[in-house]
Amino acid sequence: MTVRIELPTETIEVTDDLLARYDVNAPRYTSYPTSPWWNDAFGQADIDRLTEESNGSGRPLSLYMHLPFCEQMCLFCGCNVIVRHNHAAAAADYLPYLKREIALVAERIDTARPVIQFHWGGGTPTYFSPEELTDLFAFTGEHVRFADDAEIGVELDPRVTTTDHLDALKALGFNRLSLGVQDFDPDVQKAVHRIQPYEQVARLVEACRSRGFPSLNFDLMYGLPGQTPHSFLHTLDQVLTLRPERIALFSYGHVPWVKKQQQVLDGHIPLGEAKFALFALGLERLVRAGYVYIGMDHFALPEDELAVEQANGQLHRNFQGYTTKAGADLYGCGITAIGEQERSYVQNVRGLADYRAALDAGRLPVLRGVDLTDEDVLRRAVISDWLCYGRLDKAGLGARFGIDVDTHFAAELARLEPLRADGLLTGTGDTLVATTTGRIFIRVIAAVFDEYLGRADGPRHSRTV
Repeated sequence: MTVRIELPTETIEVTDDLLARYDVNAPRYTSYPTSPWWNDAFGQADIDRLTEESNGSGRPLSLYMHLPFCEQMCLFCGCNVIVRHNHAAAAADYLPYLKREIALVAERIDTARPVIQFHWGGGTPTYFSPEELTDLFAFTGEHVRFADDAEIGVELDPRVTTTDHLDALKALGFNRLSLGVQDFDPDVQKAVHRIQPYEQVARLVEACRSRGFPSLNFDLMYGLPGQTPHSFLHTLDQVLTLRPERIALFSYGHVPWVKKQQQVLDGHIPLGEAKFALFALGLERLVRAGYVYIGMDHFALPEDELAVEQANGQLHRNFQGYTTKAGADLYGCGITAIGEQERSYVQNVRGLADYRAALDAGRLPVLRGVDLTDEDVLRRAVISDWLCYGRLDKAGLGARFGIDVDTHFAAELARLEPLRADGLLTGTGDTLVATTTGRIFIRVIAAVFDEYLGRADGPRHSRTV
């Protein structure tokens, strides 16, 4: 069977054979090397060394804070969350320690450097009260300096976010809101334990618009139990009535060996061609509705900064997905939070007890990290260019790193030839370009340049479809 995708400028056909070859396990490449290859011996001395290097660079700052609490566990969830029904106890257990970490980080970094990007992720940030969030943001503002044009974003759960939350976020200067939607079909919502009718989300969107928030993102998900082409198309049409500036159409990553609650979904989720057909519907419907296909699973309206900066060559990819804030050193606070500097990554501990114990001892709660080699930096650049722009500019890369790309990557370029034959790549000479089909399977193209992938002691990854 062949899946046809009718786009305004072309028709794409993906056969069963093609799907079988490229629906494989591969990383999502929010970092390179991916986190399983980082060093568990990474510690305070490494952090101090890297922070000193960061201060000397003069690069601007990006801050991410993980607020991990939720009232219940959604079965599809792949995030690090803590389910607590007692909000007051959760706030008392976590927020004072998060402030300690913020203060410790601020003691080390040069806070004359402006924060150009700030994000609260979860969990559910609006699990906490407007007053608690206001206090946390004010505390942060006492320790760092926000740029006048800083991107300040937060993830919202429509089930618990109130108008009081929105009023507080607007007063604090938040300008990007991301709503967890996933799917509007009642049967799908029941199957994944996340009930939030379209009307509830529409009311929240109207409340956001009336307060002047300039950018809304919807997180959608395909591959959930009970999804059918008919039901998913209806969800897409409902989403388009609300017309968020950005849409992330995520593939449900079924990793029950990591997230035990997903075991309940075994045998109930669409796979292979059935799952791909859902993505194909999404791609076709969103592009025909005027959205730009940014890459992998992200879409944006043409006037949105994400689409504009991709065209300008200023797109970047990190743990928050696609971003226009390249060139900043990212510091993460909270359990499991990840930081990214020019040549390193750092991740915090996963558990609340370990997090509190480290901060009680006056230490940053580091779990692991990695110093990038020159080869890592080179390959990260190649993978990033594929994910952000769908291309390999050999001349530009060679000039940037002082290498002959054809010689350095001779083996990788040879491995791309079967992908070219299958219609995933075009171009000759100095530039290779992913076709639209190639951009759909861009993780497969990027993985060709991953030196770590395929090692016997490597991790398992979710599938590309």
